[in-house]
Amino acid sequence: MSDDKQVAKELVETLKDGEEGFASAADKLKSDDHPVWASAFQRLSEQRAEFHREIVSMGHDYGDDVDESGSVAATVHRGWLSLKDALTGDSAEALLKTAQTGEDHAVSEYDKALKQDLSAGFRDVVSRQHAAILAARDEVKAFQSQA
Repeated sequence: MSDDKQVAKELVETLKDGEEGFASAADKLKSDDHPVWASAFQRLSEQRAEFHREIVSMGHDYGDDVDESGSVAATVHRGWLSLKDALTGDSAEALLKTAQTGEDHAVSEYDKALKQDLSAGFRDVVSRQHAAILAARDEVKAFQSQA
């Protein structure tokens, strides 16, 4: 029996965090004279929303609800990001650092997912999304070198 349902739930939480985090950062960067970064973060927020919908749709195809309220670990992670944001302020550099932390977390979650027993179709989706998330992390790193 595959681990699809549990992995899907964990990835959905990670994707929701990324969607919200990138959208929030994009809003803050728009008014901080960084329109290129804001545009990229908005695009990455939309990407995470699309990935989230794709996984939830696959779950529904198999009769599973994978879009339930999050795990304790995900809630703690979101709380930690909110606390960090409050402590570091809204500077572009602080937002980039927080985004980098979030992207490192997302890559880690996808790495863990790919080590699980997944059905072939779900593994294909996770692998494709993993590649896009690695590219997003590299993009965020590139912004940090410009800061």
